[in-house]
Amino acid sequence: MSAADYSAPSTDTDPSADSAPSPATEPDLTPELAEDLRRAAATPNLVVACDYDGTLAPFADDPMSAHPAPGAIATLARLADLPHTTVALLSGRNRAALAEVSGAAAPVVLVGSHGSEWEGGFDAPLDDDDTALLSRLHTELEEIASRTPGAHVESKPTAAVLHVRPVEDPAARERATAQAMAGPAALDGVFVTQGKNVVEIAVREASKGAAIERLTEQADAGVAVFIGDDVTDERGFARLRTQDVGIKVGEGETVAGHRVADIPAVVRLLGTLADLRS
Repeated sequence: MSAADYSAPSTDTDPSADSAPSPATEPDLTPELAEDLRRAAATPNLVVACDYDGTLAPFADDPMSAHPAPGAIATLARLADLPHTTVALLSGRNRAALAEVSGAAAPVVLVGSHGSEWEGGFDAPLDDDDTALLSRLHTELEEIASRTPGAHVESKPTAAVLHVRPVEDPAARERATAQAMAGPAALDGVFVTQGKNVVEIAVREASKGAAIERLTEQADAGVAVFIGDDVTDERGFARLRTQDVGIKVGEGETVAGHRVADIPAVVRLLGTLADLRS
């Protein structure tokens, strides 16, 4: 079926529609968000991109223990199985770790390392200078972590990441973050992403916004829906087009046009979108 053949669900009475929720009555949805979901569901080609941690899965001190909320991945898969619908998990995690912890698989698209790591890997391999700089970042962050009980450093293909979520002392957590920002994060040639209790320092620039644009272009999507919770997702929201739908999860300043309260609300919202598009 071509994109032109796709049409929105009929509004005629259908006995099977009794079980489908109405966006107008969903408690998580404002009237404006409900209307945007209807519009997204009716577009011939749709992209739905979601952050993982804090959006579909609760945060955990052990990153590999951050399992998806009940129904989250099944609902994504249901959306991805619909015609002309591209669904992506767009995470700061490296792609292999994202696949392992989420359990998501094709046709859901997995994009790791804040949008720089795709199924075929990275756009270009690291050169010798990049490799040397990455090694220095690891060394300096490991020194900070060694002085901060509970902190640890994660290795990514193009970045080193300081995690301070497990640090019990708030002052120590703030001190380690400040040391990372004043030290390795200030080196020439690095790209810094500071999230919730995490400082990621990369030797290659990555942007969730650029990744969403790539997904949208590849799918020739009339509408892209992007859902995220962290400050790192703001780059994605900022690059959305006027017809796209940005949804912030939880509290905090945002440039997204909409907000929902928590992870269960995200799962319900995705289910509603799938119902509307089915």
